[in-house]
Amino acid sequence: MNGAQSPVAAPRLGGLLAIVFLLNGTEFLQSGMIAFGAGAIMGQINASPDDFVIAVIAYAAVAITALSVQYWLVERLGWRAYVQWSVALFVAGGVICATSDSFGQFLLGRCVMALGGAGFMTAARLLINLIPPSPARMKGIAAFASALAVGNALAPWVAASGVDADHWEVIFIVPAGLAILAAVIATRILPQTLAPDENRSQASPLLMVAILLASMLALYGLQRAAFDFYDDAVPLLLCLAAGMAIGAAVLVHQRSHARPLLAVRRLGQPRYLAGLGLFAFCYVILGANNTMLPALLQRALGAPFTAIGEVQSLGLLSALLAFFAMITVMKKSPSPRKFYVVGFGSLLYFAWQLSRLNTGADLVRDVLPAIAGFGVFLILVQATTAIHSFTGLQTDAVGFSHGQMIKNMMSQVGIAIGIAGATLGLQWRTAEHSTVLAQRFVNGDPVFTALRDQLAVPGGVQLATAQLGQMLNQQAALLAGIDYFSLLMVVAAVSAVVMMTQRIFR
Repeated sequence: MNGAQSPVAAPRLGGLLAIVFLLNGTEFLQSGMIAFGAGAIMGQINASPDDFVIAVIAYAAVAITALSVQYWLVERLGWRAYVQWSVALFVAGGVICATSDSFGQFLLGRCVMALGGAGFMTAARLLINLIPPSPARMKGIAAFASALAVGNALAPWVAASGVDADHWEVIFIVPAGLAILAAVIATRILPQTLAPDENRSQASPLLMVAILLASMLALYGLQRAAFDFYDDAVPLLLCLAAGMAIGAAVLVHQRSHARPLLAVRRLGQPRYLAGLGLFAFCYVILGANNTMLPALLQRALGAPFTAIGEVQSLGLLSALLAFFAMITVMKKSPSPRKFYVVGFGSLLYFAWQLSRLNTGADLVRDVLPAIAGFGVFLILVQATTAIHSFTGLQTDAVGFSHGQMIKNMMSQVGIAIGIAGATLGLQWRTAEHSTVLAQRFVNGDPVFTALRDQLAVPGGVQLATAQLGQMLNQQAALLAGIDYFSLLMVVAAVSAVVMMTQRIFR
């Protein structure tokens, strides 16, 4: 980083690997737990789904803005102080959230968490470059990928266990503890070297406001579409267009700047741009699946919250096994194409398995193998892309750092698109199926009458009718889920064919 980095001595390699693992694991653990425990959090702070969406938008917008200045801060603080300050803000925000009894307090806490925690994943990846080029650097990659897999896998189980024990604040306390441990190790081993003044990137308050405004407008348009698209489509589209226009203006400005905050001019390489698109695609799928999977398991199958958390965590551990299998195969056959095909094939299996579910499905027998397939997809496609899309930037410290920042800024947008699209689709398909099913939900229909009489006890016709209404809603949710996973099957199959025939990652 033009003087802002100095290699960590070999005796401190273990500490550096621990920081990489803790920072990246904390990021995926906290984001996964908040997504899984959203319902419990809303109950504790008396927030509506609309309120919670505002919190999601605010966190993502602040995170994107904080990521845009990460390199600028490291140049002026050094890695040690950057990690210390980031962890301090993250922990402070976590304490505010954990003690929240109102939506306003929770919103403030999430914004403070974003200021500190937004850069954890990028920092973890860039700290690997403090290891001198050698086989030891691969240990850093392994620590980074393992943290992704473990954090993602443990999140549902830890969140479900905390909520089940009536300690929802665990969702914020556990990540805070891990982050503090990372800061303690960082204080002992990370360098404090600063970049020379003449090499530092430049920022301005107006630029930061523009990035924040672009993020908030675009994310608000995307997220609110999940609730209001059919009623307020034009205002939401205008909001999205305004955010995109401001974002495009920022990129044009930065492209022509002599010492830019975001070095976009260095990133116009086909491998990097293709990798950026693949990362965005993966995060869209991740956001959509994180929305659809709990809806399917809870609303359609009626599975207990704790059991869902345990099954998701156990299934997602497949990512860890897949990564180490991938590393073993790469030593003899490094070509990425096969990993992409197997990865998208695993996504195809995940979607196919869930598209076959019925209301009598068993979590362990029918759902666990599918989630394992999703875990394999996540690690194979993302790890392969991470390894191969930055090869042209390995000798450019500035370009590599900014490429990582922009990739992780894109992840916030991708997840928002996935959540909004899945929620909108779920509403649409559930309404369509409910309308069709309701046509049979009338007196005089022989099937409806037979089922009502079968369920009813003497004098309990109204109760039986209510039970049938619940069954109708459950069936509509199941059919909507089947529609989504059937579409995902097609997307996965097409993606596998594309990756089999593409010529950029060979």
